Amino acid sequence: MRVLLVAAALFAAAPAMAETPAATRLTLIDAATAPSRATIIDGARWSCEGATCTAAGGTEQPATRACRRVVQKFGRVAAFSYKGVALSTEELAVCNG
Repeated sequence: MRVLLVAAALFAAAPAMAETPAATRLTLIDAATAPSRATIIDGARWSCEGATCTAAGGTEQPATRACRRVVQKFGRVAAFSYKGVALSTEELAVCNG
């Protein structure tokens, strides 16, 4: 019984560790093509500072599709990471089409 009480006390004292969703981000080839305001694409809210843009939320879809959708609005990308998974050089070439 004492072990259960100690375990319960330790569990209650431990800080809550909320999982943070992996980041979706990109680097534009030309920072001048970045939107000046937040832009919604497929439910994701994109915000840019210079050539670097990050997104929160959005629908589940293949990373290459998400990249192509953003390239249609923002222009070509030098790097794209969808929910923490970076596209390869070959995938970026397809994305930039």
